[in-house]
Amino acid sequence: MNIVFMGTPTFALPALEKLHARFDVSAVFSRPDAVSHRGRTMLPSLVKARALELGLPVHTPRTFYAHAQDGIPLLNYDGERVVDAEILAQIDAYKPDVIVAAAYGLLLPQVVLDLPRLGCINIHASLLPRWRGAAPIQRAILAGDNEIGVCIMRMEAGLDTGPFCASATIVGMNKNYQQLINELGELGGDLVCDMLPAIANNSAQWIEQDEKLASYADKIQKGSINLDASLSVQENVNRVRASSHHVRCRANFFCKPAMVLNVRPICTPLEDDAESKNLYFKCADGYIEILELKPDGRREMTGQAFVAGHRNNHK
Repeated sequence: MNIVFMGTPTFALPALEKLHARFDVSAVFSRPDAVSHRGRTMLPSLVKARALELGLPVHTPRTFYAHAQDGIPLLNYDGERVVDAEILAQIDAYKPDVIVAAAYGLLLPQVVLDLPRLGCINIHASLLPRWRGAAPIQRAILAGDNEIGVCIMRMEAGLDTGPFCASATIVGMNKNYQQLINELGELGGDLVCDMLPAIANNSAQWIEQDEKLASYADKIQKGSINLDASLSVQENVNRVRASSHHVRCRANFFCKPAMVLNVRPICTPLEDDAESKNLYFKCADGYIEILELKPDGRREMTGQAFVAGHRNNHK
């Protein structure tokens, strides 16, 4: 089976490696190199870097659509955006039986969806139709979902609206975003490899999604998961669990801004504020203890070290 793989971040890595080990992956498409955090170098996506290590050809289009020289999108007579003929030819040249996508980051135009004889398959990190969209794992964490999973779905023009042929779940409670990405990535990679033979021989059973049960996982915006005293203990704990390197949970302690890295819920502080060696955040129904944080411009440290440093500076 000839596969073109499309993916970008950590979640997609296990699928790429497992597909490469069991099938013929002829090419990889990933998002373009991104500016490093320090802004000095361009870094390839994790999928691109791994694909190059595996000796696979990699393509990194910014979009599937054609633009005029001044950047204006080209439209056909029906007002629809024109697909870039060169990119379309690149994909078609590999003659894929199927395109497998995992957190690629671009919606595929219908003309691309129609290219492979077996269609385009997506490994989606949610239990569809719950949490369609860009940030399914984080939205599941923020909502307090106990069961989190992956689905193998057939891609269509809508946003994660296609039918699925397999799903698998894990218990997500108390796990953070990075832990869930790793577990779900492995789970999704195994699941798609197991299902591809059934998809190829038309024995896969496709389940249409119930639109009445659909919910959407909008992208997490900066500042939207900061600690909030008006929220419950569990809601604030979930905000810390949902943190990623793109958007961190933040808060101010002693008027100093910091990223919050690790916390635990408690009923009430063991000491009064004047004597406490620990760092606490008061919520609407209790407290969380700040176990680890990273104040702006400083290294990561424990909450106790932060409190001790503050008191030493104010003696």
